[in-house]
Amino acid sequence: MEDFAIDPTIRCAPESLLVVAAHPDDIEFCVSGTVMQWIERGTQVTYCIVTDGDAGGYDPKLPRQAMADLRRAEQMHSAKLSGVADVRFLGYPDSFVDATVELRRDLCRVIREVRPQRVIIPSPEINWARVADLHPDHRAVGDASLRAIYPEARNPFAHPELLKREGLEPWIVHELWLMTGPTPNQYVDVTPVFDRKVDALRIHTSQTAHFDDLAGLLRDWLTEHAVAGGLPAGRMAEAFQIVHID
Repeated sequence: MEDFAIDPTIRCAPESLLVVAAHPDDIEFCVSGTVMQWIERGTQVTYCIVTDGDAGGYDPKLPRQAMADLRRAEQMHSAKLSGVADVRFLGYPDSFVDATVELRRDLCRVIREVRPQRVIIPSPEINWARVADLHPDHRAVGDASLRAIYPEARNPFAHPELLKREGLEPWIVHELWLMTGPTPNQYVDVTPVFDRKVDALRIHTSQTAHFDDLAGLLRDWLTEHAVAGGLPAGRMAEAFQIVHID
C-alpha cells in the first residue's frame, strides 16, 4: 500500500507502547491490527495481561491450571506472530479482578519499567452495546490501569517501595487510548492487516475454535467501526477513545 493511502494515525506511530488487557485474546480481538501497523513503523511494544484466563475455555474436563497454562502459551504465540516479544502476565484470578491497591501497584511497576510513550487500556466505562464488553474484569482492569497511569506512576510518593526498594523512577504517560469504550473518538483503518489479525486471533484456539466463521464475525464488527468512523466503503477499523494527559 502506498504511504499516502495509509491511515494518518498509523503514520504517527509512537516510539513505545504498553497495552494492558484483562485476558489473553483481548488484545487480538480489539486492537492487534493497530498494534501490528505501528510495529511495522518501529514501535516497541509490551503486552501486560492481568489474568491467565483460567476461567475461560469450553472443556469442563480440563483442569483450570492447565487452561491457564494453555492460554499463556496461546498469548505468547499470538503476540510473536504480531511482532511482540515482551509479554508480561500478572497472574490475577480470571473473573475476580478488582481495582485493588495491589493491582494498581503491579501495573504502576510495569509502567515505570517500560516507560511507554502511549498506553492502551480497557475503558473503565461499560459499553452496553456489546455483550463481551460487559465483563467486569475489563472494567476493573481499566479502572486500575487509569489510576496507575494517573496519578500513581508519575507520583514518587505513590507506592514508595517501587522507588526506594526497586529503583523505579516515576514516569509520566502523556497519551492514553481506551479500547472497548462507549464513546470512541478515533477509528484506525486495519484493512491492510485484517488477515494477520484473524490469524493472530485463531491462535487462541481454546477461545475461538467453536466459531463457525471467525473471520466473518470479525469483519462485520470492524466494518461497523469503519462506518461509524466515516471510512470509505469496504474498509475495516478498530475503535478507540484518545485521552491526552497533561
